[in-house]
Amino acid sequence: MTMRDNHPDGPIVVAALYKFVSLPDYEALREPLLDAMRNNDVKGTLLLAEEGINGTVSGTRDAIDALLGWLRSDPRLADLEHKESRAQEQPFYRTKVKLKREIVTLGVEGIDPNRRVGTYVEPEQWNDLISDPDVLLIDTRNDYEVEIGTFEGAIDPRTRSFREFPEYVKAHYDPAKHKKVAMFCTGGIRCEKASSYMLEQGFEEVYHLKGGILKYLETVPEQESRWRGDCFVFDNRVTVRHDLSEGEFDQCHACRRPISVEDQRSPYYEPGISCPHCWDNLPEKTRAGARERQRQIELAKARGEAHPIGRNPREHAE
Repeated sequence: MTMRDNHPDGPIVVAALYKFVSLPDYEALREPLLDAMRNNDVKGTLLLAEEGINGTVSGTRDAIDALLGWLRSDPRLADLEHKESRAQEQPFYRTKVKLKREIVTLGVEGIDPNRRVGTYVEPEQWNDLISDPDVLLIDTRNDYEVEIGTFEGAIDPRTRSFREFPEYVKAHYDPAKHKKVAMFCTGGIRCEKASSYMLEQGFEEVYHLKGGILKYLETVPEQESRWRGDCFVFDNRVTVRHDLSEGEFDQCHACRRPISVEDQRSPYYEPGISCPHCWDNLPEKTRAGARERQRQIELAKARGEAHPIGRNPREHAE
């Protein structure tokens, strides 16, 4: 390991990135991008769609720099931004590039952040904005993410997927009454779509946290922070703390919800098979799959091999 990679939080760089940009040739980009990842031993998943690119990848410092350089060599991605954190071990097991209709699935036709999007708020200005009592602060993430941590005073829509967000907005908010809306998500991508959607619905002032929670945690000192709890991330670390170090949460292989140390003490927790959130409502087919997955993991451990199915985190939802 070089001195450059001898980082106190771990030698593996985890890079979350996205960009809304017109990529009409996105299908043709898949194989060259996959080759660039494999040639540099970069793990993780990147999504490509006509509307842009999204994903989280991990590797050594040199590997991530090489991949980012490859991406930014495309003039359309020259200003691609990313957020970084560190891990002691590889948080991903595979290297994937997937083709999608949307790089984050809202499911509403005609919503295009390339054409219209809310007002970006830098992390340094975020506290002032959300301190305004006239601002409606919405956490656009899913229920299992919000349970782990959120900003003081934020509303939890209790959505199970981002597809539910449009109906939630229609049912609860009125552009005539809610003049100022501020939103946030893990890395910023969901808010791009959500802010574009709300502007289309007639909301006048729509703000969103630039770079998302991860950029805020990286930028704002903890003593000044309005963030409470951990932040769920879409890799095998499960959560990160305010300093972006790995949190103490694990993940249930069966229902894939984050589970705390307290959850793991529950009589309903069976490693790899069930947890307090799912022990009484898992379909038998899912439970059987969880048992088999855990059996494979234990066999791999006994042989001293890496287990490629790992925690099997949720499909990248950012």
